[in-house]
Amino acid sequence: MSSHSTNNTIPDIVIGRLPVYLRALSRLLQEGKDITSSHELGQRLGISSAQIRKDLSHFGGFGKQGTGYQITFLQDKLRQVLRVNQEWSIVLVGAGDLGTAIAHYKGFGDRGFHITHVFDASHQRIGKSVGDYTVEDISTLGEAVRQREIKMAMIAVPAEFAQEVADLLVEAGVKGILNYAPINLNVPPDVQVQYIDPV
Repeated sequence: MSSHSTNNTIPDIVIGRLPVYLRALSRLLQEGKDITSSHELGQRLGISSAQIRKDLSHFGGFGKQGTGYQITFLQDKLRQVLRVNQEWSIVLVGAGDLGTAIAHYKGFGDRGFHITHVFDASHQRIGKSVGDYTVEDISTLGEAVRQREIKMAMIAVPAEFAQEVADLLVEAGVKGILNYAPINLNVPPDVQVQYIDPV
């Protein structure tokens, strides 16, 4: 059963953008801001302000014309949405230094996201422990993602391998990708990619 069956009116691609929005809101708070706008979020994320307003409309009215969004309120509401939709499963591809750091990061769990699998292509890493996970062979990725109906993934592999990994994820049905690799990915229009600077 899909992990968001409690609210099947929300498109997968919108759910795939929620962690991206939450991350941007956290950064705005760190910068000392209390209010933001769809225009400001759009500029930071490379998403149109109209798309952001449309996405947020799935969850109710969070902002008023001319006044913007109260950041902590919006954060709380989006986190509630994620909790309502149960815990979201996400896979991590790449178990090198960056992938290991991601696997140890507890912040994803606080936002309702649970890393279910860590994959790598290196035989030196497969079978080893990374945080609470055992690294799995990337050849099993497609089956695992399809079987658990996982819709989101993180890519933390070298740039030269990122497109191949993205192709595997898309083929398996993933709709939202957080890409830590320094390369632009070619994906279908219904797949949302957010590029993240790991520094």
